[in-house]
Amino acid sequence: MTPQSTFMVVAPLADGQEENLRSLLASMNALPGMADPDNRLVPFGQFERLQFARFVVLDAPTEEDIVVYDIPPSGWPTSLVFLGDCDGPADAVLAELAERAGPGLRQIFAFCRDFSADGYLLEWMRRHEQRPAASYVNWIGRTVAQAREEQALRAALLDHLQNGGAVGNGQPPSAVHQRLARFVESERQSGRLRLTPPEPTPFDWRVRNALHAAGVPLALLALAPFLLLASPVLVYQLRSREKSDPEFAPHPGAEHLSRTAELEDHDVTNQFTIFGDLKPGRFRLWTTMFFLWLLDYSARHVYRRGYLTRVRTIHFARWVFLDNKKRLFFASNYDGSLESYMDDFINKVSWGINLVFSNGIGYPSTDWLIKRGARNEQAYKRVLHRHQLPTDVWYKAYPGLTAVDLERNSRIREGIERPAMTDTEAREWLRLL
Repeated sequence: MTPQSTFMVVAPLADGQEENLRSLLASMNALPGMADPDNRLVPFGQFERLQFARFVVLDAPTEEDIVVYDIPPSGWPTSLVFLGDCDGPADAVLAELAERAGPGLRQIFAFCRDFSADGYLLEWMRRHEQRPAASYVNWIGRTVAQAREEQALRAALLDHLQNGGAVGNGQPPSAVHQRLARFVESERQSGRLRLTPPEPTPFDWRVRNALHAAGVPLALLALAPFLLLASPVLVYQLRSREKSDPEFAPHPGAEHLSRTAELEDHDVTNQFTIFGDLKPGRFRLWTTMFFLWLLDYSARHVYRRGYLTRVRTIHFARWVFLDNKKRLFFASNYDGSLESYMDDFINKVSWGINLVFSNGIGYPSTDWLIKRGARNEQAYKRVLHRHQLPTDVWYKAYPGLTAVDLERNSRIREGIERPAMTDTEAREWLRLL
């Protein structure tokens, strides 16, 4: 199994360069916000381990919101963000990008304050990396190559069936399965189909993952007595803030909504980027850190096969602290429209959204951290829209395929590689086609 990883390069822009940078980034797109996989600057489609990538000009349009706490805005320098989700170690993918797309990346990063045209590109990107506090992968171990090969497998099987292959009068489902398996084997032998076996799971990753799987519960067990003793104080701190925190959800404005909407729905999958300030004080920061720590653990060891709690539409997501943990950045790749994405969380896991995002300025008021909040649908959606940023360039390695499609295709492959099936099993498997 090849585990997935992430990278995120963040660098402030030089003064007065935002417009020029946005113009250059737009030249990489085939559609508004949608990268041409073969664009001249960073031809994403040539990098076989890159699942998703994006460039975002990161400003802070809601930074004035903190004045409701009688705190002056701290100021955020408009920055460039380059992030990606990939197969294998992120550092290896960054190195490959630097080697094969170096001239284009240098042209892009030249708009950043401290970038030197004759400097060491890979080292510069490493210096500006920001690690996530939590990240989610829809299916740990599913690579770009696997996604593409399994889609080709399904297409070949459908074409074969539509042309009368493997069908005979009165054939039991198990016999149809056997004939399809023989067809696939012949296609593989001829080189028309590839089904690459998974690579061995890296030993160091297995060790780190096992230590993490055991370490977090042990840490929680050790913390439990202290949390229990501190619970009256923690409850008081929480409830006093929930009752006094300002709540405001102004309309984000038609121009902002139009700007973000024109970048959406060019594929069955969309991108989402938000950025905002945390509520002031250590209590809110520590609460956010604690629940992101638990979320990261759950994503690595519990929700690792197609689901984030009850939500099935997310491919990748990450939560990243920026600006000395005063601000939180969130980016995801999800299937369907933004409206359905927001509704999914409201209807299926509003309590989970509250645990993290209720610590952001302006979020709808919660009770006991998990109640209300996102259930205040219109206020919740206005807050998300206000904090959403347009993604300047976005790339997906397997356009047209949803997370559910990828899972179905993997089940088709698993079935075709089984040596035999009962009629009942084969009937269920054939329904996938």
